[in-house]
Amino acid sequence: MKFLKLAVTLLFCLSLSGTFAQTKKPANKASSKTSAVVAKSSGQVVYEQNCLTCHQTNGSGVPNLNPPLRATDWILGDKTRLINVVLKGLQGKEIEGDMYDNAMPAHDFLTDEQIADVLSYIRSSFGNKASAITAEEVKTTRSAN
Repeated sequence: MKFLKLAVTLLFCLSLSGTFAQTKKPANKASSKTSAVVAKSSGQVVYEQNCLTCHQTNGSGVPNLNPPLRATDWILGDKTRLINVVLKGLQGKEIEGDMYDNAMPAHDFLTDEQIADVLSYIRSSFGNKASAITAEEVKTTRSAN
């Protein structure tokens, strides 16, 4: 009798976990495409690794410390100036009427492609609608320094 109770309990547990008497259906190619996770862009990956801590997930920055990356002339304006901010860093600048004192370190260790990718990501994210930056533009700016 104890063996029967144990067997019934075991079968019940297996059926709850979905491993008992369950057949696996082959994946439908159409449905697997629609449920696939969208891959992150390379610019977003660079942003998450190097920028997110200070400039936040939504690009809002931190008041009086780290400037926002949304709809400012620094982001949407002169590409060379923006590239130089990444290459050389920046500290103590007034942006859109607010002072930001936290030092942004130089990120000149990033490749031209990584800088182009992250700046293009920023210029097209957080409500921004600006043109992309190319690796060639980064290379030209880097070599001019």
